[in-house]
Parts: sequence; C-alpha cells; structure tokens
Amino acid sequence: MTDTKNTAKKAKHETAAPSTAPTSPALVASPPVSPPLKQPRRALPWIVISAILSIVLITSVVSAGVYLYVNTHRSTTLTPTRDGNTTATASEASVSNVIEKVSPSVVSIVTNTTKRTIYGAAQARAAGTGIVISRDGYILTNRHVVANASTVQVVLDDGTAYDDVKIVGVDPLNDVAYLKINGVTNLRAAEIGDSSTVRTGQHVVAIGNALGQYRNTVSSGIISGKGRSLSASDEAGGSNESLSDMFQTDAAINSGNSGGPLLNYAGQVIGINTAVASGATGIGFAIPINAVKGTMKSVLAGNRVKRAYIGIRYVDITPALAKRYHLPVTKGAYVASDNSSSVQPGSPASKAGIQDEDIITKVNGTAVGESNGFSSLIGQYTPNDVVELTILRGGKEQTVKVTLGAYAE
Repeated sequence: MTDTKNTAKKAKHETAAPSTAPTSPALVASPPVSPPLKQPRRALPWIVISAILSIVLITSVVSAGVYLYVNTHRSTTLTPTRDGNTTATASEASVSNVIEKVSPSVVSIVTNTTKRTIYGAAQARAAGTGIVISRDGYILTNRHVVANASTVQVVLDDGTAYDDVKIVGVDPLNDVAYLKINGVTNLRAAEIGDSSTVRTGQHVVAIGNALGQYRNTVSSGIISGKGRSLSASDEAGGSNESLSDMFQTDAAINSGNSGGPLLNYAGQVIGINTAVASGATGIGFAIPINAVKGTMKSVLAGNRVKRAYIGIRYVDITPALAKRYHLPVTKGAYVASDNSSSVQPGSPASKAGIQDEDIITKVNGTAVGESNGFSSLIGQYTPNDVVELTILRGGKEQTVKVTLGAYAE
C-alpha cells in the first residue's frame, strides 16, 4: 500500500507482509642586389632592435599571464565559500561526486506495523529513508515513515543492518521524526546546508530507498518552486496535515524516498524529501532543512524533540492577498484569522504585544518571503531563544522581541 495525499502523496513505500596557397619563398622575386657589405651593415641595427623588442614583449605577456594566474588561484584558495547554493564547487562537475560524499549518510528504514482487519491482526511492512545526523546514531526522517511502527530496522548503504533502534520523538507541527541507533559511534553524518539561499532552477540531487527495494537510488533535477503549501493524507483519509514553505522539485521522488535528503551540488542537505503530487509527473516536495534545525539542536543535545512556537495564526502574503486586503507590502506574514483571535492568549506573541493585523516582515533581520517562510524561520530556533521581529502596524515599522515558548503536544 502506498500512502497518498489530497494534494500530494507521501513518498513512503508500503507492501503486504513478505509472502542515467601562400607563395613559396623560393618564388618571390629578389630585390636588386646591393653593393657587397653595405646592405648587411644597414639592416643589422634594425634586426637587433626588433629582436630586443620582441623579447621584451614576450617577457611582458608571460609575466602578466603568470601574475593573473597566481592571483586568481590565490583568491580561490584563500577565500573559499561555505554556501554550496550560491557558488559552483568542484563537486558540481559531476553528480557522482555528490553521491560518493553523501551515500554513506543515507539509510533505508524498514518498519513493521500491526494493523487490524476483519480477519484479525496483520503485519504490514513499510519502507522509507533516513539521514544520519550524528556519528553516534541519530537519524532524521519523516514522521509518516515510522508512524505506528512496532519495530524499526535501519540499513546502511553498505548493507549493515541495525535492529536496536528507538524512536526518539516526532515534531508535533511538521512531518519530521528522529530515530537513534543504539551502540554505534562511527557513522558518517551528512553535512547540513542552508535552505534560505536555495534558488529556483538550482540543480539538486535526491537519494532514497525507491519502492522499498532499491536502496540509495539517485535522481537529479532542479528546484521547480519554493514556498509551496499542500495538504497531505494517507489512502484511508487519515493523518491529514498541512505542510507549508515546501520546496517543489522535478528530481524523481518515488515511493520509499520519504525522509531522504534533497542535496545541492556541494553535497549539503537542503531538504527532506516528503511527498509527490497525486496524478502528476515530476512534482515532488521537500521540507526545507532550516525548518527542522531547531528540533535537531534539541535532539542532538540529548533532549527529546522540543519545538519552538510563537502562538499566532497567520497567512503568507502574496501580491494577490496584498491587493485583496489593501496591504502595504507583498511579502511577509499577516497575523490574521477568519474564526477567532489570531494571537493565542498567554502565548509568547501575546506577551510580546503582537496584535491582530500586524504584518511580520523580518525575523532577526531576515526578510520573510518565498525563500524564507515564517514557520521555517522560527523553526531554526529552540524554546527560550529570543528573536526580534520587525512588524508593520498602521503603516509604521517597529520591532518587538519575543521569547519563544515550547510547543505542548
């Protein structure tokens, strides 16, 4: 059974229980013969001068070339960039370099789930993908990959299988879960990138356990869009959830790819492959990695999953929404709700003085927009972190500081 979505289908694979022509110099007329010994004496100074000038010219050109080469080489080696989204790297010459770097950090996840049927209890087997985020066995994956699992097995790229695996916790507001392989110390952790600088049209690579049987299958494509929102549900109509700020990609995300990495050409994880659009080809979705950095910090610090929250209801501003509500900006988070107050009583936002119809334009100086959705920006922080929000209220800009709270499940 393959999970599906109202708008998109989770890329998790489930099955039943086991049962890529100048004139030749000789023909040129000779000039009149000059008296012996006089012609060579007249030509000799000019020949010497010409030779000297030629040597000087050649030396100057060679020196200039060496100077440019040395300085160009020096600037590239002494001023490297760490942002793999904005600068071409050596790895960008070949996708295989990315795969060689990251494959050891991509794992297959196999789960067993007990399901009730009219014939009694039955075991269902499912498969997904995960990302190693620490040497001592912490794994990042999708929540729906391990939902209701009675047992979890993790298989490395080289075939090594681990059965002593526990579910550390899940993100209450996102399709994210964390696992822990007990008793390991030498896994290779993936390099985490920065999803805020990802560009539409940027080349990316996806790796995952395609169809639950082709471990670490590789596909490549581009970022087709950013800031996508979708509603997700399984085939039975349960587990309905709304996901926002998603990357859209045409890199093939197949059943079983859920929880695997979406990578830039520097081999950095910029997203978590999560879903594919139902009834479409080449439309997949990934959670931006920045949206999970806060919970990742919490888990790697040895704590359970702690999600920071601010306590508002809002809508992402688009040009159409700005026109409809006569807003002064076309990007940001509009604090508004159709049914009730958009600021939860007693929440961090309420304590900081956030009001209905405020427009949040920046979080700690980073503009809220398509490349940085508000939820993803807040998702980078942990409970008790203090963030500065830039807001527009009544056409005037002001800043407020908010101490983030911990989301209570």
